[in-house]
Amino acid sequence: MTDVQRFLLSINSDNQKAHSIAKETAQGIRILTPSAAITLTCEALQNKEKSLIDVVESLGEYINDEDNANRARTIEYLSQVIGSLPPAFLSRQQIQVLCQFLCDRIEDGGSIGGLKKLHAMERYNGEMATMTFRALLAHFQDLQLRSQAQRLQVYDLLNAMMSSHRRALRSLGEEAIVGITDLVANEKDPRNLMVVFSVLKVVMVEWDISAHAETLFDSVFCYFPITFRPQPDDPYGITAHDLKARLRACIAASGRFAPYAFPQLLDKLDSTSPNVKKDVLQTLTACATSYSLTTVSNYSVTLWDSIKFEILNVQEEDLAEEALKVLQAIANRLGQGLQSTDLKTPLATYLRPITKECNEQLQEPQHKQAKPVGQILSAIGIASPVAFYLIIRSVLPPLSTLYQGADSIAKQRALLEVLVQLLDSAIAVYGSPSIPAPKTSIDNPLTPFKDRLFELNSQALMSTAIEEVSFRVVALRALLRLCLLQNYLQENEIGMVVQYLDDIALSEGPVGRDDLRKEAIQALVQISRIKSHLIMNITFPAFLARLPDSSPPNHRDFLITLEGLAQISVDNFVADTLVRRLLNRLDVVLANDGSPAYPQAMLATIHYVLTRRNLEADPNLQTYFEKIVIALVTRVAKAASGQAPVTALNEEATLEILGRLTTLIIRALGTHKQSSVALQCYSLFTEEGSFSPAPFHEHVPGPCRSLMIVSTAVLAGLPATVQLEYAETDGASLESLLAELVRLALAEESLAVRQAILRQIGLLMNKFMSSTEISAATTTLYKLIAGIAETTTPMENAVRAVYWMSKALILRTVQIDEVLSRLLNLLTSSTSGASSARGFGLLLAPDEILSKDNGATIRLLAKQKVFNICTPRIAQGFRATDSATVKANYLIALSGILKYMPTEVIMQEVDKLLPLLLQSIDLEDSDVKAATIQTLTVISLESPAAVETHVGSLVSRLLKASSNLAVNGASVRLNALVCLRGFPGRVKDTTLLPHRNNVIRSLMAVLDDPKRNVRKEAVECRAAWFNMDEPQSD
Repeated sequence: MTDVQRFLLSINSDNQKAHSIAKETAQGIRILTPSAAITLTCEALQNKEKSLIDVVESLGEYINDEDNANRARTIEYLSQVIGSLPPAFLSRQQIQVLCQFLCDRIEDGGSIGGLKKLHAMERYNGEMATMTFRALLAHFQDLQLRSQAQRLQVYDLLNAMMSSHRRALRSLGEEAIVGITDLVANEKDPRNLMVVFSVLKVVMVEWDISAHAETLFDSVFCYFPITFRPQPDDPYGITAHDLKARLRACIAASGRFAPYAFPQLLDKLDSTSPNVKKDVLQTLTACATSYSLTTVSNYSVTLWDSIKFEILNVQEEDLAEEALKVLQAIANRLGQGLQSTDLKTPLATYLRPITKECNEQLQEPQHKQAKPVGQILSAIGIASPVAFYLIIRSVLPPLSTLYQGADSIAKQRALLEVLVQLLDSAIAVYGSPSIPAPKTSIDNPLTPFKDRLFELNSQALMSTAIEEVSFRVVALRALLRLCLLQNYLQENEIGMVVQYLDDIALSEGPVGRDDLRKEAIQALVQISRIKSHLIMNITFPAFLARLPDSSPPNHRDFLITLEGLAQISVDNFVADTLVRRLLNRLDVVLANDGSPAYPQAMLATIHYVLTRRNLEADPNLQTYFEKIVIALVTRVAKAASGQAPVTALNEEATLEILGRLTTLIIRALGTHKQSSVALQCYSLFTEEGSFSPAPFHEHVPGPCRSLMIVSTAVLAGLPATVQLEYAETDGASLESLLAELVRLALAEESLAVRQAILRQIGLLMNKFMSSTEISAATTTLYKLIAGIAETTTPMENAVRAVYWMSKALILRTVQIDEVLSRLLNLLTSSTSGASSARGFGLLLAPDEILSKDNGATIRLLAKQKVFNICTPRIAQGFRATDSATVKANYLIALSGILKYMPTEVIMQEVDKLLPLLLQSIDLEDSDVKAATIQTLTVISLESPAAVETHVGSLVSRLLKASSNLAVNGASVRLNALVCLRGFPGRVKDTTLLPHRNNVIRSLMAVLDDPKRNVRKEAVECRAAWFNMDEPQSD
């Protein structure tokens, strides 16, 4: 049996085997398996064991077969043999003969594929491309009657020739242009159109189309606008955006299309469809960017007259934005390379009707159509310095006159808002100290108006009644932009603005004027970045003068002052100065007795400032370590041991803030310094024998035990590689230190101190213990779990210790199965079940101490493992028990786990979880209810179909949770309404309609809820259900 016969028999039943046979022929050997190596394909031909002529001659009786299918298979056989040859193997003469051969039989299946493979050969030339192209035109006039796959093959071949033999096809001139447009006409398949648009764009951009511009334009514009919507499971990944982008590129490809494109696009701008309008505007932007300056100039005024309606009578914000982009693109094109402000340029001609229209609209600045004027002027002004110059010269003088003659604050505010937008354009064109702009020879047209603008806005800000907050906010924004504009205001003028801002930030009353104060602070922040010395010389003294030297009993003005200082300290020098001055002021404050709130606020301010610094590279790090960590920590240690007066620093809340500062600084220290600190994590930098830390000491007084808060912070900042105090090689081990910490935690009465000790336990087990040491720790944990029912210490302390130790192991994924199994067994306990159930919420909860920033080991799969282990066992235990108390424990534990679980993990078991979650809503615990409802909200958003079978019970439970104030906290009520509001539009209307009236009626009572955010959500929820679409009748 010959190769051809074997190929023809195999092609229908086993395409892979047929391809293998073709490879065998190229090799000149018989390999009966279809897995012949492609690297051996051409060895036989190269070794002259078989020639290509032999292969072609063997086709004789089959190539002329009357059966079309046999002829197609034969050509396919030849094509695959050609495709198996190296690109340089065939001579030019051989390629010429094969090309002619395939062109003559181009309508037989497989020929197009063979021609494409020939095209990939190195010696394939332009003459052959011309021959192939003409064969396509001659034999595929009925191309649209063929299948999509056949058409795509033709387009791919044409696209390949356009890529590598463009010059040869271009030399055909009119023949090629007409031929290509006829060949691709009426194509509708998206996959094919992606190729067609690419081919046509090459013709439009690179060829002389002057005689065929309208034909080419019509060949693509007939597809505008694209309305294609891919199927959800579309394997080709072609989107409407892809098609629109390619079509847009074709329409914008040549300025010769302008007489056809602009009129037809503007006609379609009258469409009622927002999507069509958006496509039109985006295409106009592309055309304005691509067409020549002369072409754009001819249509610029016409475009303005048509487009301005979309901006001045704005109906859709995104359409107005697209329209502004069109205007800006036109100005960009007309101003490209322009350095003349002559009024006869195309740019000036374009701007003249725009500025005239804007000036007319500003006559009534409060009207709706006047509000977009600033957007128009700003968008065009950004285009170029010349455009900005012409706009300012035409608009600013009349705007100043209108402002002067305005008879109301509202009119003045509207005019100032336009000015602010013009100043934004000025900064974009001329730059600011922090954002330089390209150099230009066009002088800033605002310079002659500097004194007037500065005076006008200063008066508006400082001389207007303090009740006119919105007006003063606009004036403040204008002054800020004057300060930021490159080389505009003098330094003394910026200093005056800083004084204005200081007065507002410090002296304005808080009621009803927070917006102005916030704007003032943010303005000082921006000025601090460019003129930090003005902040140092003006703002700092003014702010620090407002800080008292002692803690005021109730007056909280210091919070506003400290907040302002923290926010404006963005410059490194300013921030360092603030830290030093606050530490000095803290010494004075602590010397005077008073409320701890003031020192706490000062420390919190320092912490906020340092969190924004790269402390590891900060040259002042050692100073911070000495003045904050060593000085303040030593001070509280001495006070706790009676060697110094007790101050507000020794308050537990203050120690927690000091601890955060300590962690932040120690974490940034070098390795050598950290090792030294580790040996003093309990003695807290005090002299030996002068202070008795809580571990390994009996009857430690409360003030000394409270310093465990600071010790925890020190441990948190240390790396896992250091050697800790009480764990030296000649002293106690980490296991004994852990046991001692457990003893302290079980006996501790102070919640803050107990929490600190528990966090230390978590740090030891998660970060510092080695694999061998951790096994001893797990033994301690298991003993604690086993004896929890008979514990003589407070039950809550014992349960908390168990769960913190478990948390450390679980995040590290050590013995996670065994740990969780023992914890789940606690849920059935009559003594510790309720406390244990709440403990599950602790296992995966984020913690500021046991965190990745502090070097804790937190495995990525920890949450997934907890879910996979606990969820089925909780479900099984819930079904197996008859005790209502135990059932509640299981539900509370489940809620605690799901609260911190990623959505994608929950959705894997949503069907099993839903019945349990529904019953969790009936529990009395508000925290559990809120967390459960949040989980249900996520499920309803991600998988509406999952909740459809439970809608009845879910709606009734959510309605109960949204009302009963005595049982349900504000968070429960709010979350219930959020969940309910998510149903319409996601869950099928036919499922929701039976409950619609009940929901609308029940929510009437919630509209009177005492909490404003609950009332607001109730209004939106009720509206969502009220506006739910009725099902259409058949």
